[in-house]
Amino acid sequence: MAAPITAEQTPFSTTLRESTRNVHERAHHSRYMQALLDGELPLDGYARLAVQYFLIYQAIEAASDTLRDDPAAGPFVFDELRRVPALRADLEFLLGPGWENRLEPVPATEDYVRRIRKVAFDWPGGYVAHHYTRYLGDLAGGQVVRALLKKAYDVEGAGSLFYDFDAIGSVPAFRKRYRASLDAAPWDEAERTRIVTETLVAFEFNIAVLGDLAEELG
Repeated sequence: MAAPITAEQTPFSTTLRESTRNVHERAHHSRYMQALLDGELPLDGYARLAVQYFLIYQAIEAASDTLRDDPAAGPFVFDELRRVPALRADLEFLLGPGWENRLEPVPATEDYVRRIRKVAFDWPGGYVAHHYTRYLGDLAGGQVVRALLKKAYDVEGAGSLFYDFDAIGSVPAFRKRYRASLDAAPWDEAERTRIVTETLVAFEFNIAVLGDLAEELG
């Protein structure tokens, strides 16, 4: 049984945010993201990222289905957050008919999906580590990319639905709710440390995916 969390302990949401601050900055300033945010990529360069996200989110949301009734993981299964339906619509727009046959992962995506399948289906903490890394990152920076797609590529609606979080209502309120779930989760300090470590692993996989895309696109 997990040790009770005392008032003196740092909230887990704070620990997680501070522990991943540096690696988050590295991801944000990757060569691929800088080119995307500067509007220097062709639209099919962005489509390659959408393909990687589709494969990654398929794995995460399959884990969500598996752990929906788990007492520790269940509070993080938010159907209104699901990205796979939006990505299907985006890829139909970006790649056209038959897009399902053109899902080519970069090597880092294959590694990333294998890691999710290894740790996120039967370890609630591992599920939350990968869930937090992706979804909270999307909520934090996704609107910047959504605006960029409209400005640089004239893409609005289909093609950019991945970044449409209207279903959750207020993003700040949802982020507050998510942090409260992290702080209330029944994890002792050893488990918290293990989850922080896996979250850092998840960030490194994301950085590797962006690195592979940068290499692929020159």
